Amino acid sequence: MGEFIAVILITILAVVSPGADFAIVTKNSYLYGRRIGVLTSLGISLGVLIHVTYTLIAVAFVMAYTPQILNIVKYIGAIYLIYIGYKTFVQSPVVETSSTAAINPFQAVKYGFFTNALNPKTTLFVISTYTQIISVSTPKAILVGYGLFMSFAHFLWFGLVALLFSSIVLRQKMLAKQVQINRVIGTVLCLLGIALLFAKFQ
Repeated sequence: MGEFIAVILITILAVVSPGADFAIVTKNSYLYGRRIGVLTSLGISLGVLIHVTYTLIAVAFVMAYTPQILNIVKYIGAIYLIYIGYKTFVQSPVVETSSTAAINPFQAVKYGFFTNALNPKTTLFVISTYTQIISVSTPKAILVGYGLFMSFAHFLWFGLVALLFSSIVLRQKMLAKQVQINRVIGTVLCLLGIALLFAKFQ
């Protein structure tokens, strides 16, 4: 029971902490609407499953080579964040009546998926949870269950974020200021990417 509670608490804290996932869901939700925001959240939850899968399949290998794995993910993730940050910063204003055509469902899932899958902080969160908190005697079915819970928690939280920022009143206000908001979000994403380049995960 103690292990279960620890996993829940750590997952909640990890999910609600602001970062690239929050930024991309906020952007897609207010610019393109609720459906795109929720699909971006789905992509994030699928990205979490990637981290869970490789950790469960090769936990010994992952632990032995964690620094190298984190460094690889760090540089790829940093470049990706800087890229989408730049694209967000220079994005042309979206006309509300045509916003649904500006991004398709696959792109929404893709943005969410890669933002999370290439996030070394999520890598570290999953690896740390499975190796530092969960007992080696925990049944495989429970381990899989923890992973599914982590994924669902991400989807639930960012789905709520999508609902908030796609609400009609808030969305209209944000669309009216979208150039400034996109520049703020773009700057945040770029800064997160730059911070990753100099971050050390030991």
